[in-house]
Amino acid sequence: MAQQGSARAFLHAAAWHPAALGAALAASLALSPAADANLPPEGFADLVAKVSPAVVTVVVSKEVSATPSGLPGGVEPGSPLDEFLRRFGIPSPEPQPQPGQRLRGLGSGFVIEQDGYIVTNNHVVEGAETVQVRMADEREFEAKVIGADPPTDIALIKIQSDQPLPMVALGDSDSVRVGDTVLAVGNPFGLGGSVTAGIVSALGRDIQAGPYVDFIQTDAAINQGNSGGPLFNAHGEVVGVNSAILSPSGGSVGVGFAIPANLVKTIVGQLKTKGGVDRGWLGVGIQTVTLDLAEALGLGEANGALVATVDPRGPAARALRQGDVITEFDGRPVKNSRELPKLVGGSEVGHEAELKILREGQSRTVIVKIGRLPEQTLAAVPGPGQPERSFGMALAPLTPEIRKSLGLDPDIEGVVVTGLDPTGAAVQAGIEAGDVIERIGQEPVTKPADVRRALAHQQGRTTLFLINRQGNEIFIGVPRDAG
Repeated sequence: MAQQGSARAFLHAAAWHPAALGAALAASLALSPAADANLPPEGFADLVAKVSPAVVTVVVSKEVSATPSGLPGGVEPGSPLDEFLRRFGIPSPEPQPQPGQRLRGLGSGFVIEQDGYIVTNNHVVEGAETVQVRMADEREFEAKVIGADPPTDIALIKIQSDQPLPMVALGDSDSVRVGDTVLAVGNPFGLGGSVTAGIVSALGRDIQAGPYVDFIQTDAAINQGNSGGPLFNAHGEVVGVNSAILSPSGGSVGVGFAIPANLVKTIVGQLKTKGGVDRGWLGVGIQTVTLDLAEALGLGEANGALVATVDPRGPAARALRQGDVITEFDGRPVKNSRELPKLVGGSEVGHEAELKILREGQSRTVIVKIGRLPEQTLAAVPGPGQPERSFGMALAPLTPEIRKSLGLDPDIEGVVVTGLDPTGAAVQAGIEAGDVIERIGQEPVTKPADVRRALAHQQGRTTLFLINRQGNEIFIGVPRDAG
């Protein structure tokens, strides 16, 4: 046990201690045990030699302005380090950062255009004061963040080079199959360029990291520092961006997750041209049709997304009603409430979408002109030693129009629940779409960011919510381990 604890401490220090960044980076090839059966007779050496020059190390830094509190190890809430540790489910490193000290973090990325455009994770560069890129040949460049998209955890950065840079291409992630061989290339623990091999373990994984990403799961070893690095197929195409792992210890246990390349293409295209992402918006709060709801609504099967609330200012205000069940969006089936946000969010603003709905047992087709998604967020709180877990709530500010539609007095303040993950802790505890969160613990909330901040401050196994439901205030206790 002593040896295991020492190894764990070393890995944390190698990834985050400022002195570790000055160490020489050594290229290594490490195959996970699960990869042996997939190793071709000739090995992966030719493929690795082809793609590795385009994989980079991303080094970020930020000065600590005050002694942080409220998180283990004194990590500053909201910092890239905080986000990294939450995503990987590990305790913060020691020693605690002090005011004036510069925190440094390591991630990975890959060049997608020869003129210096590089893809990485948003949580690698978010909040960073400086971003540096180190190429496989040891050249270093200052990088500029072109744009970032927190909901999908994708960021696009840019470096300037006097000569064309090695690059890799984004492949077709829709063609990926369970069992395909994949390679993860990155910079785990600050060691330098490393390669791990495995297979695609599953597709379409929901790890409660938001409504817009269904992850590729792989058993190729992914560790701290691999964030933002590429997941290659056997042809050297990038089929995913490594983003998270599920691990009780912080090290790889063969359960890693990558953002599919086809989604990355869409996001990167918008980041390059606009610096941000415009998402489609219907303006409805939805929930999944359960067996009980299907029976109550007189439906033949539990299928579709049930409209729980309709924003009177939203694009769908004239076309949809509370109680409608959306079964198709532009010809694509909607099996549950999780599928609809991805379909709507991926639509162009201004597009006239065709929706098939069930209303009072009758099938109808309605046309909705897609609007632009306003500010929303997913409220999340991590448990100690666990990966980030979402309470499963989509939130929006309580505007005067929404307040009026919910029949609330003008003096009511809070954050409205616009959607719920049916597997999340909130819905299991009894929170409903259309509820207004007035207080979490003893902290009043008036905007979505307040909810995330308040949840980070809560202690114990259950968080107390004060909810206003149709003008009536009720308390609901939400267990942290319920979702």
